[in-house]
Amino acid sequence: MPRRRLWSNSVFLPLFLVAFCVLVTGETPRADQVQSSPPPIRSIEPPPAIATAEALEEKGDLLRAEKLFLDAIDYYHAALQKKPNSAPLYNKIGIAQLQMQRWSDAKRSFERAIHEDREFPEAYNNLGVVYYVSKKYNKAIERYNKAIHFRDDTASYYSNLGAALFSKKEYDKSVVAYSHAFQLDPDVFERTSRTGVSAQMSKPEDRAHFDYVVAKLYAKMGSTDRSLEYLRRALEEGYKNINSVYKDEEFAGLRKDHRFTELMAAKLPAITD
Repeated sequence: MPRRRLWSNSVFLPLFLVAFCVLVTGETPRADQVQSSPPPIRSIEPPPAIATAEALEEKGDLLRAEKLFLDAIDYYHAALQKKPNSAPLYNKIGIAQLQMQRWSDAKRSFERAIHEDREFPEAYNNLGVVYYVSKKYNKAIERYNKAIHFRDDTASYYSNLGAALFSKKEYDKSVVAYSHAFQLDPDVFERTSRTGVSAQMSKPEDRAHFDYVVAKLYAKMGSTDRSLEYLRRALEEGYKNINSVYKDEEFAGLRKDHRFTELMAAKLPAITD
């Protein structure tokens, strides 16, 4: 992914060409013309040599939050010069690379973080994400389980594990993992992924099945609104076994809600990609 400043140059190149033509021809804008000039291009200062490792890391975090990933990596590397062998810094570099979809670079960074700290759960989880997007689900599951081994109170680890198991069509195991995630954080699916990586559903019917499973889990937790939302998605995506909603005990309470009756009566048409 190019730096923001390079992106700005490419976007405003046509305006530069217009200005260049005016200079060459000697023409001046008429009263009925609007002459535009590109806005000032933001320039990120290079990492200052006198800054502490903590200050450089904090600046890197801010740049990463602004999606200036290459600049963030520069600051993280500068922090590494002052704080070598830092597993958290290698992990943050990997996250920035992951957000840029530089999978190979991210993999190396997470592996380096694990090399520096063999009990660093975040790096194991993030390495699992790299394997997941490569559809190497067994390796992803192994890393997610490793992360859970070192920290079993993080909902996102269980949610990621559930996604990998679901992709392998190991639905029962997937439900168990998702249930753990929901118990730790009922909002786990409502949060935006820091990496932008979402569950991989190769077929529309898989996505519909996934949404039905999530609707069932929310119904079991008594979260009616969210259950109805995911049930609506399953309907829109054409889940073939939707009539199971009348038999599955998890939906017993939901079936008493008038909104459930209205939703099922609407018979929403399936939405296709």
